Amino acid sequence: MGLKPAEELVPHFHGHRERLRERFAAGGADAMPDYELLELVLFAAIPRKDVKPLAKALIARFGSFAEAIAAPRERILEIDGATQSVATQMKIIEAAALRLSKTKLLGKPALTSWAALLDYCAAAMARSQREEFRVLFLDRKNSLITDEVQSTGTIDHTPVYPREIVKRALEVGATAIILVHNHPSGDPTPSKADIAMTREVVDAAKALRIVVHDHLIVGRSGTASFKALGLL
Repeated sequence: MGLKPAEELVPHFHGHRERLRERFAAGGADAMPDYELLELVLFAAIPRKDVKPLAKALIARFGSFAEAIAAPRERILEIDGATQSVATQMKIIEAAALRLSKTKLLGKPALTSWAALLDYCAAAMARSQREEFRVLFLDRKNSLITDEVQSTGTIDHTPVYPREIVKRALEVGATAIILVHNHPSGDPTPSKADIAMTREVVDAAKALRIVVHDHLIVGRSGTASFKALGLL
């Protein structure tokens, strides 16, 4: 038998990959549905295979590009064809997005960059399956010095230690803080325990002239602000 022409030896998905890259270069992510954007992410993890079926399966399972990227590694691996390399590549994209959103806040007045702050908190915490309690530490100009996860708990509870929060604020030179925690249930409505805990933190901070600007509760359905709700 004679050799096939070179073009017949090239897998069909090679042309598809190049076309997707060209469309992305020309129109950006807005020109592509979620599964095609996810295909671009998967190219690096699976270089020699059509990734469209896997991309569609991931979107079907998790609902959107953002939800798929933020899904826990173990749930990603439940999808047929999703290898450790696939999960790692998706987590790299998630980490990059989070780093970018945080960079937009560092050194800038948090109270005048509120939309960016909410976006960052949602990206960092909204899809977590466990409660996390995070503190944003601000300087005298209300610019973000740093943010830190103070504690991680269960699906509906995380321990909070007001004295430790205030101690850490003093260590980093913060004069104001914003409290943030998530509700894995998705509903950001403050509970009675949330309200009581916030008052404890406010009282501990006030004694050392540290201002608590707000307490944000992040859920998949949105973000609740204690200040906006008149609770602070």
